[in-house]
Amino acid sequence: MPTVNREGCSIYYTERGKGAPLVLLMGLGADSTVWEQHVQAYEAHFRCILVDNRGAGRTGKPNGPYTTRGMAKDTLAVLDDLGIKRAHVSGISMGSGIAQHVALLSPERVLSLTLNCPWHKVDVYTRRIFETLRNAYEVMTISDFQKLLQLFIFTPAYHEAHLDDLLAKQQGASEYEYSMPTHAFQAQCDACNTHNTKGLLGSIVAPTLITVGERDVFTPPHLSRSIAKEIPHAEVVVFKDSGHTHHWDQLERFNELTLSFMLRQESVTK
Repeated sequence: MPTVNREGCSIYYTERGKGAPLVLLMGLGADSTVWEQHVQAYEAHFRCILVDNRGAGRTGKPNGPYTTRGMAKDTLAVLDDLGIKRAHVSGISMGSGIAQHVALLSPERVLSLTLNCPWHKVDVYTRRIFETLRNAYEVMTISDFQKLLQLFIFTPAYHEAHLDDLLAKQQGASEYEYSMPTHAFQAQCDACNTHNTKGLLGSIVAPTLITVGERDVFTPPHLSRSIAKEIPHAEVVVFKDSGHTHHWDQLERFNELTLSFMLRQESVTK
C-alpha cells in the first residue's frame, strides 16, 4: 500500500494512468475514490496521483488541528516520495484550498492549477455551514448526515431527477469501510473554516482554471470571483443551474473542460 509518513501521519495515495503528473485533491469528508468518474477521463492522458487527505480514507487520522496548509505539505511529501518535480494540481472544495497552498508553498512545482468550487476565506454563510456540519456529524447517523449534506451540495432539480442516486450514496456512506471518526471530520471542518489565502493569491503564476456552480449555496460563486480578482490570469467558468456538485451534475462537460485546459498547458510546455 503506497504511503508516505509526514509528522507521524501515514499519507495514502494511489496512481492511475500515464503521462504528465496530475495531483487530485478531494473535499471535506471524502477520500480520493470520489474522483473515479473524472479519473476515467483523465487517466488516458495523465499520470493521476490520488491523495487521501489527512483524516480521510486510508490515510492516518490523528487528532487535530488540521489545516489546508498542512495538508498541502502532506501532498508535497507525496510528490517528493514519488520523485515528481512538477505536476498539474486540481482540487475540489476543501481540496481547492489545499491546492492553493501547494501553489503558494512551491510555485515552481505547479504546471497548472484547477480550483473547483473554491474560496480564499469563508464568508459568514459558509462558515455557518461548516459549523453546522461539524456539530451534526457528532450526533447524527451516517445515513442522516449524508442526507443533510446532500441538501446543501445538490440542487433541488438534481434531487427531483436523481433521487435514486442520492439514496444509493446515502446507503454507500453507511457501509463504507473507511468512514471518518468524528474527531477527524471535525478537524477537517476546522481546516475549512480557518483556510485563508486572501491577499496571497496574486503571487500564483501557474495557469489557473476556476469552476463553480451557478446555484452553489455552499461556496457561492462570489467566492470564486473574489479569487479571480486576485489571480487576474485565471479563467472562470460558471456552470449554469448546477450547485456545489457541478462536477457531477454536468460530468461530461466538466471532464471535457478541465481536460482541455490541462492538455492546453501541456502543449505550451512542450
